[in-house]
Amino acid sequence: MSAAVSAAALIPLLTSPSAAAERAGNGRAEAGRAEAGTIAASERVLKDEVVLTAGRGGVTKVKETIVYRFAGHKGFERTFRTRDHESLSEDRVWRIGGLRASSPDGGPARVSMSSEGLRTIVEVSGAKKLTGDYTVVLEYDLRGAITPMGAVEELRWPVIGGWKVPLDEAKATVDGGAMIRSVNCFTGPIGSTIGCTQYYTNHAHTQGVYAQQGMLPGEYLTVVAGLPAGTTGGRALYERRHTLATAFSVNAVTGGALAGLLVLLVGGVVALYLLRGRDARVVVKKAAEGDQAPLAGAEFEPPDGVRPGQIGTLIDEQADVIDVTATIVDLAVRGYLLIEEEDRAVTGRLDWTLRRLDRPQVDLLPYERILLDALLTAPDGSGRDAVKLSELGGTFATKLAQVRSAMYDDVVKQGWFARRPDTVRSRWTLAGILVTLLGIAATVALALTTEWALAGLALIIAGAALAYGGQYMPAKTARGATVLAHTIGFRAFLERGAVPDEAAASRQRIALFSRFLPYAVVFDTVPKWAETVKDAGERAEGADNLYWYEGPAEWDLSKFAESMRTFTLATSGSISQSRGM
Repeated sequence: MSAAVSAAALIPLLTSPSAAAERAGNGRAEAGRAEAGTIAASERVLKDEVVLTAGRGGVTKVKETIVYRFAGHKGFERTFRTRDHESLSEDRVWRIGGLRASSPDGGPARVSMSSEGLRTIVEVSGAKKLTGDYTVVLEYDLRGAITPMGAVEELRWPVIGGWKVPLDEAKATVDGGAMIRSVNCFTGPIGSTIGCTQYYTNHAHTQGVYAQQGMLPGEYLTVVAGLPAGTTGGRALYERRHTLATAFSVNAVTGGALAGLLVLLVGGVVALYLLRGRDARVVVKKAAEGDQAPLAGAEFEPPDGVRPGQIGTLIDEQADVIDVTATIVDLAVRGYLLIEEEDRAVTGRLDWTLRRLDRPQVDLLPYERILLDALLTAPDGSGRDAVKLSELGGTFATKLAQVRSAMYDDVVKQGWFARRPDTVRSRWTLAGILVTLLGIAATVALALTTEWALAGLALIIAGAALAYGGQYMPAKTARGATVLAHTIGFRAFLERGAVPDEAAASRQRIALFSRFLPYAVVFDTVPKWAETVKDAGERAEGADNLYWYEGPAEWDLSKFAESMRTFTLATSGSISQSRGM
């Protein structure tokens, strides 16, 4: 009578025939046959019976008894699904531990386990090839299969499956140690909602029983049992998954790296302040002394006798092309060159001729001598008395580099810099580039393997800051800062464009204008300074040309500002143009 009542109670729990028909769909059958193609056709699992015992702490003891029909293999493989992607950065995991194997009838008993993506592969093997039916018992501890869900703890686990061969009969029993409130089971791929052949609880409701007849390779039997809340205290296990998002997360390591970067940047600002602040303090102190018209009787001298190219290099710590152009103008003003502007109406183009003047080279600085020789030396090495500005294009770039290098050497020789500014900038820039490249390599490596990629990114930022800050690292000496202060006052004098009363005469005004014009080129104040002699040609006989600059017919000083603007642009372009441009 008791057996009849129990059988009657199980009838509502049996799944419908339609579900079984759905499992036997053609597509799944074909997939199963393809996967089993590498296994001998006669190999299969005759029976797979599992007992799961839920224990405290969420540890589920699993004992699986497998009856396997061998056909010449030493063992078999079984695949468990032990990881699922819950989100972009987190995985739900199931941990299998304490795995061991045994065989009561001489079957394979060596067992090993490996992980591959979302799966854990268990391999059971023996010493010899087997034929026939053997029993293998697998035992392991399972963690992470129990999840608190309100009033119940749900135990869910694909307990049977993952075989490469067909399975004839599968049975699982869940021993909850308490009254089981609900049971369910599914068969097919992971995540399938197709019910299994049979599932029910025993008469005491302390065990859930699940059965499935016939499973194809790759299919699973997933069992579900609802236990009262607090029965085991188990919880789902999660692990942070390494992705691009997690690679650049903020943590103790990356936070420390970013904090270190902040300290480095602040320290760099302080270092620049100490270097630049000293320059600024000296400049402010000495500027008033330099803000005066540099006149001394009939002689006209810039502050401390500094040449235009030197001033240009001192101001921005770079030997620019415009500084070399200003030096060419200065050589003409000082009587080493004559600049002749060609008549565009006659030649059809705008051009100038630089002509050598016979004057001993006694007061030339090394960079001025190199520049003068470079201008008046033909490409074949022979000397020449004159050269058209247009002829310098494409042939002077190499010599220009030599001139600029000599200008850097000069400002160090003058004691304005402790080291060449270009060398200081290059060293800091190179260091910054190397640190940046190291940071890029570190970022890629850390992003692929850890969650510390921000540390590499901090290194990239530090390298970029180092390369950028290196442009400001050249520091003037106290002597250089003092000369700079006088230079600032001299520039203010040129910007005012006011000729002192002592130079009111037209010819004296033209002389003063010519002497200071190269400096106006450096300061970019030629138009303003040219106003001082715009009307000199009307008040002085023969003043329609300068002693160092000859314009074409009908040219006078009123046109000089535009002529000089065009000349400086053309000169800078010609001497810096590389061959082939």
